Parts: sequence; C-alpha cells; structure tokens
Amino acid sequence: MKLEGIHHVTAITAEAQKNVDFYAGVLGLRLVKKSVNQDQTSVYHLFYADETGDPGSDITFFEYPGITQGRAGSGMVHRVTWRVASADALEFWQQRLTQAGYEATRTEDALRFSDFEGLEHELQVVQSDDEPLIANHPEIPGELALQGFHAVRAYTNDPGRSNALLTETLGFRPHAENSYESRGEGRGGFYHYDPAPEQVGLQGAGSVHHVAWASHPEDQEGWEQRLRDSRQTHPTPIIDRFYFRSIYFREPSGVLFEIATIGPGFTVDEPLEHLGEKLSLTPQFEHLRDQIEPKLTPIHNPRESWTRQ
Repeated sequence: MKLEGIHHVTAITAEAQKNVDFYAGVLGLRLVKKSVNQDQTSVYHLFYADETGDPGSDITFFEYPGITQGRAGSGMVHRVTWRVASADALEFWQQRLTQAGYEATRTEDALRFSDFEGLEHELQVVQSDDEPLIANHPEIPGELALQGFHAVRAYTNDPGRSNALLTETLGFRPHAENSYESRGEGRGGFYHYDPAPEQVGLQGAGSVHHVAWASHPEDQEGWEQRLRDSRQTHPTPIIDRFYFRSIYFREPSGVLFEIATIGPGFTVDEPLEHLGEKLSLTPQFEHLRDQIEPKLTPIHNPRESWTRQ
C-alpha cells in the first residue's frame, strides 16, 4: 500500500465570505463543495480545489464565526506549500497579492504570504511529473495558476519521535533532515518539520486543523489495521464522509492526520459543472436542511459573476 501524497488540508476561519473572496477570488481556486461539518452541522465546511475537485489540490475550512485568532505551535501545521510552474508565476502572484493588499515575500524559487487571518502559504517552483491540478479563473492564466499541494510544514521540538510511524507504518521516505516524502504511483507530497516556537499553539482562525493523506479506496481497511498494529497511535474506525472515507489519528509529534480515500469525490451529489453552487448536505443530514441552512452565513461566490458571462 502507498499513500498518494496530500489529499487535503483543513483549516479554520471566522469569516466565510472573506474566506471565499480570498481563496476563490484572489487565489483562483474553485469552490467545489459548500457543505457542513458532519460532526457539528451548524458549522460550514467549505472546500476549494482545482477545476474538477481532485485530491491533492483541496484546501478546506470550517467556519466558526467570531472565533479568536489562532496561533501555530508545537504539534501543528504552520504552512501550506503550493506548486507553481515557473519564476514568471512567482512574479505574477507577487503582483496579484500586492494589488489585493497582501504582503508577499520573494525568494529565488518561492513566494511566502499569509491569508487575511494569518494562515501561512508558500508558492514554490516545482518541476514534477505529477499532473498539474489547476482551476479556471479569468484573471489567472493556466500556466501561472496554482498546481496543487507540494508540502506542509509542521512545528515540533522532537521530530525523531515520529520517524518510525512515518517511515515504517505510513511508508514516507526520508528526504532530507526532518523532511519526508509520501509518494504513490500517481502523486506525491512532502511533510517537513521546523523547530517549534516558544508560544503554545492555539486552535483558531487562520490555523490548520488537520492534514489528510490520500489512500486508494481498496486499501483503507488495510491502513486501519496497519495503524492499529503499529501501537504508535490510536486511530479512529473508518468514518464514511460520503465524499471519501476517513481515518483520523495523531502522529507522535501531535499533528492531527487523516487518511482519506481518493473518491467517490465531489460529483457524487452534484454535476461537475455546478459544483459548490448550492449547500450540499450528505444523506444523513438532508432531512434537516430546513433547520441547518438558516443558521449558516449567506455567502456569495465571485465565480458566479464570470461563469454567467
């Protein structure tokens, strides 16, 4: 069994509309699913990805209106790294972000910035045989667009304690000091450790909740058994999330991991051309629509203004 890199990254926001404006409007990702947290249905769960909602490009957010600002600390992911194709893309994104009011710091092969709530991002020029995962946006040429995830960076003061779980159980390959690669037959992604800051982490707006790694559906029972046999963590049973099946556990450094299946995907309840246009409730919650929908923040998707032109 092999994991196929990063499936999705889930974070927290206090303001759904600003979140949509940034990730769909500024970064040009497609809002592919507007749903609710299946463990707390009063909370939005917004999914952004490439044009077809593929794993490997999917950043998601729970909206908790009014929640305090988060702060990344030990045992938390603190930065999300995206692939771009060229230095020209970095130049394009530095100008676009600056014009939108976001400070972006350029290095030779990367660009770093934070969203409106402080969630750190990095764009990195990556040459890869992996399929570019690109969303359509009228202001962003395809050759300059984000191409999916490259890595996540987490804080820890003891990276060695996670080595056995990452390499022996999950099959990650050591790549450099405190860095690992998860690579399957179709896709890969990196997991990096950085020394933790002195301040204790705080889950809140602008912080990452968990990172999910992609599994082939037929392997999910095998991953559950392998995690239990490892005795290095305490995985949940397989949970059916309708769009994928999930196993959750904390790796020894404290970061919350998920193994999520590649499919059935977001078109299971919406046609591809209309992904994310309406509130999607999974079958166990559809009968509660009249109770759930009025409690959610009304949001406008900037994509609607140009897809109708």
